[in-house]
Amino acid sequence: MNQPKGKGEPGAIPAMPPDSGRENEPGWAGGLRKLYNSVVDEPLPDSFKDLLKKLDGGGDA
Repeated sequence: MNQPKGKGEPGAIPAMPPDSGRENEPGWAGGLRKLYNSVVDEPLPDSFKDLLKKLDGGGDA
């Protein structure tokens, strides 16, 4: 499976850039950016972590 490329943790999705320098963006863009960042910052549920371990071969089958 292909992993996103960029800085930070392998497979991590980079956060969207900060609001500065965005004078030409539509009014809804700031709200969408805040929503995106809040979802990215949510902790991963334990059930997802367990599933990822199993898919990686690191968990008990």
